[in-house]
Formats: sequence, structure tokens, C-alpha cells
Amino acid sequence: MNRVILGAVSALLMAGAGLFWWQGQAATEAAAPLPPTVAEVDERPAFDELPEEDGEGLIGPALPHVDEDTREEKRFNRLDRNRDNLVSRNEALMPRVAAFRKLDTDGNNLLSFEEWAVATSNRFKGADANGDSQLTRQEFVKTRPRQPKKPACRC
Repeated sequence: MNRVILGAVSALLMAGAGLFWWQGQAATEAAAPLPPTVAEVDERPAFDELPEEDGEGLIGPALPHVDEDTREEKRFNRLDRNRDNLVSRNEALMPRVAAFRKLDTDGNNLLSFEEWAVATSNRFKGADANGDSQLTRQEFVKTRPRQPKKPACRC
């Protein structure tokens, strides 16, 4: 019984919404501007001379200047923090400092083979889902370095 009443009420609501939408469309069309008359169309200014098809003697607007950096220039500018047009050793190594600090567990600013081996072993163990000390193709995919997310549009 409740379904019948609920269905009837929803049908009435939908019919009412359709009626309001239909009336709104009619009001919008009534307020639309009329198309121009023939007299208004004929009042357009006439062109004295039309250009010929070859365009001889015509000069278009100048193209805007685009200063597009190449990939290498962008990479250089990312590294050159102080904008002196020189990349020092510290500037070149700065992006890798965070990754180095993760591997340097004892904090002595020296990366020993043991520290590197432990990090690599932990990465292998994390990828080995079944614990058989062998990586299948599906497990090996987990060892791929993560790609950085592309920055959002700076429009």
C-alpha cells in the first residue's frame, strides 16, 4: 500500500516539475529577440575594396613572442636556485638529499654498502607477497620506482 502511495506522489511531483520546466521554456522563447528584418540587413556598410585572392600587399598582425624553454633549459632552471646561471655541486645534489638521508640510517653522511643492502633487501621483502624469496612478474612490478605526480595546471 505504501509503495502505491509513494509511486503516486512521485508521479505527481515529476508531472509538476515537467509542467514548470515547460512553462519556463515558453517564457524564455517569448523573451528571445526577433530576427533582423530585411531593411536592417541592407543597412550594413559596404566595402569599397575587397582584397584579391592572392593577398598581395596585405600584412597581417605580428605574431606574439613566445619564449619557450627547452627541456634542458627547464631542468637547468630547476637546479639553479640562486639564478646566477651557474649550477654548483650543492645545487646539483640538492634534489637527491632527501633520498640519501633515507638510506643513511646511522646519519654519518656516508652511505655504506650495508646500509644500501638493507634498504634493497627491505624493498625486496616488501614486494615478495608470498614470502618464497622469489619475485613473480606481478610482484616485481611493485619494485618499480614511483613516478612523480604531474603538477596541476597553473592556469
